[in-house]
Amino acid sequence: MMQFSEIPPLHQIPPFSIPTMNKNHIHRARPWPGFPTSKGLGSFGDANCMEQLLVHCANAIESNDATLAQQILWVLNNIAPPDGDSNQRLTCAFLRALIVRAAKSGTCKMLAAMANAHCNLSIDIHTFSVIELASFVDLTPWHRFGFTAANAAILEAVEGYSVIHIVDLSLTHCMQIPTLIDAIASRLEGPPLVKLTVAGGATEDVPPMLDLSYEELGSKLINFARSRNVVLEFRAIPSTYADGFSSLIEQLRVQHLVYAESGEALVINCHMMLHYLPEETLSPFSNVNSNPYSFEPSSTQSLRTMFLKALRGLDPTVVVLVDEDADFTSNNLVCRLRAAFNYLWIPYDTVDTFLPQGSRQRQWYEADICWKIENVIAHEGLQRVERLEPKSRWVQRMRNAGFRGVSFGEEAISEVKTMLDEHAAGWGLKKEEDDLVLTWKGHNVVFATAWLPA
Repeated sequence: MMQFSEIPPLHQIPPFSIPTMNKNHIHRARPWPGFPTSKGLGSFGDANCMEQLLVHCANAIESNDATLAQQILWVLNNIAPPDGDSNQRLTCAFLRALIVRAAKSGTCKMLAAMANAHCNLSIDIHTFSVIELASFVDLTPWHRFGFTAANAAILEAVEGYSVIHIVDLSLTHCMQIPTLIDAIASRLEGPPLVKLTVAGGATEDVPPMLDLSYEELGSKLINFARSRNVVLEFRAIPSTYADGFSSLIEQLRVQHLVYAESGEALVINCHMMLHYLPEETLSPFSNVNSNPYSFEPSSTQSLRTMFLKALRGLDPTVVVLVDEDADFTSNNLVCRLRAAFNYLWIPYDTVDTFLPQGSRQRQWYEADICWKIENVIAHEGLQRVERLEPKSRWVQRMRNAGFRGVSFGEEAISEVKTMLDEHAAGWGLKKEEDDLVLTWKGHNVVFATAWLPA
């Protein structure tokens, strides 16, 4: 591996060009006096080396060393074209996020000025129609794994109930619900009444974006359920992750006695949404007083802890928690960069197996990953919302909130395996105690857990 010290001195570095997200931009490394040609840059192209260069670049930007940062940026710009292989595209996205960070923070003023002068760094996030989003989600097990595992756990938990109230906190705008309705419709004892509650507008600023309101989405879901002879009642409660879904929790609390007495099943379905709740590294919150629904901040608990305790106070029939198995919570930029680089290579690696280069869907898919990378790297404080936690920490949170884990049955495992057979060979499934984990080439990707009140 080439040593960092082998990067040439600044007088041998040509003027810097910033990578753009323009799909028409075909990047070629250019030969410059005193620096190896693109052929000579080849030894830099190893993923570990790219990660090290990004780390050095982040440190240079944070320490306001514009000269060193510019040198590294030039090297990265030449070895990581936006239309390269999966590692190059991954590195290009991180490079872009570091430039955005420099421009935002005002540190490394020379870089900030260059970023502002040379290019538009915005990401073109696609807004999906319902049909587009449904087919987009079906392309990969990334979401389908959680849908399949969660639906199996929910169906088992609500067996025999004539009324099922589902609270769907999902990043994918209820895309799981039609498959759940299909399964519910074919129950031997006949379909129940289904009440569906969502947090309206919870992820307006987080991709994937949807091109219609939750009221319109609700109408479509009601019509779909009717076509399956299922009566569906839909309700969107304006509520957001920023305050721990406090208004949603309050509305559920008010209804708690009603549905408890009427024998409704209460299902809380959390699909890749809870990691947007603020956690301990953002700001300390208090121990919740004796009231389990209290959202009054005072000392050491995060909104995640408070939200889960409030859920426990609702005595749900089942809680399903599905999320990505990584840790993006560190307040140290380099730690976060390493964690994100060593997790987000997976979507770049997998996309080559199911979407051709240059396809619109691939542009949408990679723009969403770029958004995530930018949020993790370029933002701080309340703006940094991509705060993934690993499965082990969520398991501990759930236990601390008064839940006990339940195992996924053989039927659930069989259904997940059948679903994975429809996708590329690199996808796998493993069971860790009670939980299921989706893997790519042996690396943990997404976990699924199911919980009952202890």
